Amino acid sequence: MNFVNGHWVNQLDPKLIHLWGDIGVSYYGLAYVTGFVMGVFMHRIFQRTGRSPLSAEQEEIALYAMVLGVLVGARLGFILLYALPDTLSRPWFIFEVWKGGMSSHGGFIGVVLACWYVSRKCKITLVQFGDMMTPLVPVGFLFGRLANFVNGELWGNISNAPWAVIFPRSAPGMLPEMIAARHPSQLYEAGTEGLILLLYMQWRFWKTDAQKYPGRLSGEFLLVYSVSRIVCEQFREPDASLIFGLSRGVFYTFFLIAGGIYFIVQSHRRPPITFPYTATPVAVVPEKKKTAKKR
Repeated sequence: MNFVNGHWVNQLDPKLIHLWGDIGVSYYGLAYVTGFVMGVFMHRIFQRTGRSPLSAEQEEIALYAMVLGVLVGARLGFILLYALPDTLSRPWFIFEVWKGGMSSHGGFIGVVLACWYVSRKCKITLVQFGDMMTPLVPVGFLFGRLANFVNGELWGNISNAPWAVIFPRSAPGMLPEMIAARHPSQLYEAGTEGLILLLYMQWRFWKTDAQKYPGRLSGEFLLVYSVSRIVCEQFREPDASLIFGLSRGVFYTFFLIAGGIYFIVQSHRRPPITFPYTATPVAVVPEKKKTAKKR
């Protein structure tokens, strides 16, 4: 391990396997794959315990929709919310996904659209599907933020804390001895938006009756995530120009807070649903009637 001035230097390789140039198997890509695999695994448990309104066939539809919604939404969100000038000058940048550039807020929009599609396709309400998804999403946040740390991107503000880290990418071309240490804000976000939010949603999902009230889990998810994001943004260096004196991460999060409050208020106005969901009936082949033998 390389330490400079008492601080660890993050010289981790973002690629697990190098194929050609900047193209290869990245930890960031593996984070997405791991998040989806873990989501499917957890959803299968939901199905076996009657906590999911989806059948096995509907799960496949939901998986494809969520993968598309997350990837396309996160990419387009980054382009529109953070990198629009660069994209206008270099339109092909939108396809250079190996260079990074994914937005969690854009991913939220993509997920909402995917949830809407699945709810229409599977004939369930949007909030019912959303409440079932919220305990799964923090797994993706956890692995995604850990991958940000491995990549040495989205670093924090300059800090003299003993655990501060030197990120060479924060000052390209400079020697590590000349680079200021910074808060490992990616790990702060992995712990709050990922682990803490995951534990909280699992507790609400399994140990309380919150799922009986459509929209309550979705609203709480948005509020807890928003608080975590705003707190962590205080330690993170803004990665784009400010809006009304706020980092873009904080500014866009206010819309999530409004959505969370709306869902919680509406959950108090809706009647509770029958719970747990009944298991998908299995087709039973009727037994053949025995006919009396002629003597």
